[in-house]
Amino acid sequence: MSRTPSPRIAQRDAPLLARIQALKAEHPFWGYRRCWATLHYVEGLAVNKKRVLRVMRTHSLLVPPNRRLKACRTPSRSKPRPTRPNEWWGIDMTKIAVESFGWVYLVVVLDWYTKKVVGYHIGLQSTAAHWLQALDMAVNRQFPAGVRGAELHLMSDNGSQPTAVRFMATCGLLGIQQAFTSYSNPKGNADTERFIRTLKEECLWLRVWMSPFEVAQAAEVWFAAYNTGYLHSSLGYRTPEAFEQQHSHQTLLAPA
Repeated sequence: MSRTPSPRIAQRDAPLLARIQALKAEHPFWGYRRCWATLHYVEGLAVNKKRVLRVMRTHSLLVPPNRRLKACRTPSRSKPRPTRPNEWWGIDMTKIAVESFGWVYLVVVLDWYTKKVVGYHIGLQSTAAHWLQALDMAVNRQFPAGVRGAELHLMSDNGSQPTAVRFMATCGLLGIQQAFTSYSNPKGNADTERFIRTLKEECLWLRVWMSPFEVAQAAEVWFAAYNTGYLHSSLGYRTPEAFEQQHSHQTLLAPA
C-alpha cells in the first residue's frame, strides 16, 4: 500500500527532485543508482540510494523494465575475467541511421578490466579493414612500445570481420590471442555488448542524425567524456581513466 508523502517531506525533497529531473532530462535512460552516483560522487551531495529511489519512484522517474526483451539463453562456458588492464579487450560494432543518407558503422574496442574505450572507427562500411583500424588505434594508444609479448586477448563474435583471413593474420602477427563467443551466446562478449547499449542510450538514441560527420564528431566527444567522467560501480565509482591510473600507480609501488 503506497502512502502520499507529507508536505514536510515533499518540501525537503524539492531541491533533490529538481536535480534528479535535470539529470533525467540529459540522461533519460539512467536508473536510480547512476543518478545517485552522480549526485554523491560528482556533485558531493550527502544523499543515500534509498532516498533517491523513493523520490524517483514517487515522481515516476524510474525506467520501467521490459520483460519481453530479456533473452533466455544458457551460456556454454563462462566469460573470461581479466585481472589487469590490457589483458582482455572486446571488439564489436553497431550501426547508426542517418536521415536521408543511410547507415554509419561504429566499431569499438573496450578494455574489459578498466571499462575504457581504447579504440574505435566510424565509417560508411564495416569490413575487416575498418575493424583493423579500430584495433590499430587501440594498440597504438595502449602499447606505444609494441604489443607483442603483452599476452593480450581479444574477444569477439563469429562475424565475418573478426574471422576474416586478414584480421586473423594481423592479430597473429601482433601476438594478440583471439577468442570467440560460442554460438547464440552474446554473454561471452557481455562487457562490450553492455557498453554499446550505454553508448546508444547516452548518445546515439538521443537525437536525429543528419550527416555522418555529426555522428563522428558527437561520438568522439562522447568517448572522451566517457573515459574521463563516467562512473562505474564495478570500479568503485571511479572513471575508466582514473581506475587505470590508480592501477598503474599501485603496480609501480608494489614490491618486486
